[in-house]
Amino acid sequence: MVNILKNNPSDFEDIKEWDYEENFYTLDTEYGDLRIHYVDEGSSNDKTVLLLHGEPDWGYIYRKFINPLVESGLRVVVPDLPGFGKSDKLSERTAYTYEKYVAWMNYWLRDLNLENITLFGQDWGGLIGLRLVVENQDKFSSVVLSNTGLPTGDYSPGEAFESWKQYSQTVENFHAGGIIKGGTINGLEQYVIDAYNAPFPDDSYKEAARQFPMLVPVTPDDPSSENNRKAWEELKNWEKPFLCVFSEQDQVFRGVDKSFTKVVPGCQNQNHKTLQGGHFIQEDSPEECVKAILTVT
Repeated sequence: MVNILKNNPSDFEDIKEWDYEENFYTLDTEYGDLRIHYVDEGSSNDKTVLLLHGEPDWGYIYRKFINPLVESGLRVVVPDLPGFGKSDKLSERTAYTYEKYVAWMNYWLRDLNLENITLFGQDWGGLIGLRLVVENQDKFSSVVLSNTGLPTGDYSPGEAFESWKQYSQTVENFHAGGIIKGGTINGLEQYVIDAYNAPFPDDSYKEAARQFPMLVPVTPDDPSSENNRKAWEELKNWEKPFLCVFSEQDQVFRGVDKSFTKVVPGCQNQNHKTLQGGHFIQEDSPEECVKAILTVT
């Protein structure tokens, strides 16, 4: 039986640099009502920036993005994917699939009636976010990607990913804050590490974080491979602005930006950048990422 786990407010009471109003959207799922938490800041004008996080972080990773973007006159929406942050968690790993994430976030996106959206997606924020883009092309006006991809399983993900995948399944203590710290070049203050650990008061809350690496398509017959191939065909016709800001020190996604810049028409004449930073570029180069977003909004 799959149970829905909810965090206690006390799990987040000592979080620093995160004073944003809570919003919750309720999904009707086969497991019951599943809440998605999101931040929704700024004016209600027609330009929205959607910041999608990856693994094993949550919306907190965008804390240095929100205010500068709001001060630029933009609406900024930052959800926590189910299983992460302040969103509800499921008690069984097998309850999470790539296709369910796409469906869940599609329901959320469409019911919020967001329009004229610029996506910033990193890690799973790209894997899920790009599927949202191609399925809602009228809603998205531009895309900014960092350290992410859209795998179909037709090519090897590389040794660095395989090592991470093995680690994620075998390490006894899946320490989210420590993992994120290890994916930066500047390190993290202890209060930031604590904030990344806050959504996971015990191991039962970590099933999504454990399962995400297993959901990446690594074989051609993966359940999501064909849908991702179809998404690539749509991206080959995408002419709206599409910007890549990847980082030099990301061992998994370094160079993957070229898979987009070579085939997506919207990548032409964009000022693509390779930034100093590890996998979690939001921690290492937040100002540069914000500047990149502002060039395409």
